[in-house]
Amino acid sequence: MRKNKQACYYPDYLQLNKIIGAQHPVSKDYGDEAHDEMLFIITHQAYELWFKQVLHEINSVLPMFKSPTVQEQNLGKIIHRLNRITTIQQVLLDQLTVIETMTPLDFLDFRDYLIPASGFQSVQFKEIEILLGLKSKYRVNFDKKSFYSRIREDHRDHLIELEEQPSLLELVDNWLARMPFLEFGEFEFWTSYSNAVDEMLESDKQIILGLEELTDEDRAFQLKDLEMTRENFDALLDEKRYQELQADGKFRFSRNALLAAVFINLYRDEPMLQVPFQLLTTLLEIDENFTKWRSQHVLMVHRMLGSKIGTGGSSGHEYLRSTTNNNRFFMDLFNLSTFLIPRSALPELPKSVKEAMSYFYQGE
Repeated sequence: MRKNKQACYYPDYLQLNKIIGAQHPVSKDYGDEAHDEMLFIITHQAYELWFKQVLHEINSVLPMFKSPTVQEQNLGKIIHRLNRITTIQQVLLDQLTVIETMTPLDFLDFRDYLIPASGFQSVQFKEIEILLGLKSKYRVNFDKKSFYSRIREDHRDHLIELEEQPSLLELVDNWLARMPFLEFGEFEFWTSYSNAVDEMLESDKQIILGLEELTDEDRAFQLKDLEMTRENFDALLDEKRYQELQADGKFRFSRNALLAAVFINLYRDEPMLQVPFQLLTTLLEIDENFTKWRSQHVLMVHRMLGSKIGTGGSSGHEYLRSTTNNNRFFMDLFNLSTFLIPRSALPELPKSVKEAMSYFYQGE
């Protein structure tokens, strides 16, 4: 790296004149400045700066996944950058505690001057959602309309164009679906897995039938619950049924991708699967953290507005609450536990598969 030829001055390097001079409370245009409007502006500007960093990390990861073969040396880099996002998310959550030092009465001093400005107009956050995988087709109907209706046309065109690009969800799906170990020589994962599931469920059934302590009502309830469990497994193992449920929005991953994710979770201790397991766990944590942030944001808005309409024209906290659980990225990863079986029931991997998934060096 070459040395700099000119001295670097801290305020100039960070362009502090622009940043520190970028707070212009609207309330003082109509009389006395509302004291807490400065806090409101700085908090939201800080959010946008962190959103920019999150986008920087996502946009650095996407090209690595777009390659037909994801380079193994890039997986560590990908996980590191995605983990950085989870750390940033903790900061985003902590910032809510700062803005909550503003009381509802303090907010009312300047709230009406902000209409129709709203967090719904954060183009960067919308970019994050789209790039992670929350495209229009996955949004609830009323959210599909409002997602684009409150922003300028140039921003709308940019986001619509972004929706045409592969998201992280779609790229991870493609990467998982290429997993070589699902079919390896004579080994077929779903066949051995299906057999193990059948044995486990049949064993559970016999235990339920043999328990003399159960009343007829309790036994019927547990057998019904067991049948529902079987239906969940059948949804994954029956390709036609899976495609039907995927068309209904029950699954987002392709069947091969979800089977690969199940395989990675079941055999995560195998050396070759430890890094993919870390990657899937990190994606799950990103989704969980954004859900936590939305949930806490809902509580904050309810605390500030009660049942009032939001500045952007939404139904305030009711709108936010309805989108908190729906606007998720990696629901399939959260639902993986449905398809896990105890370690004691796991089918033994053939020697050829275990060797292929091991790190070993054969010296001379």
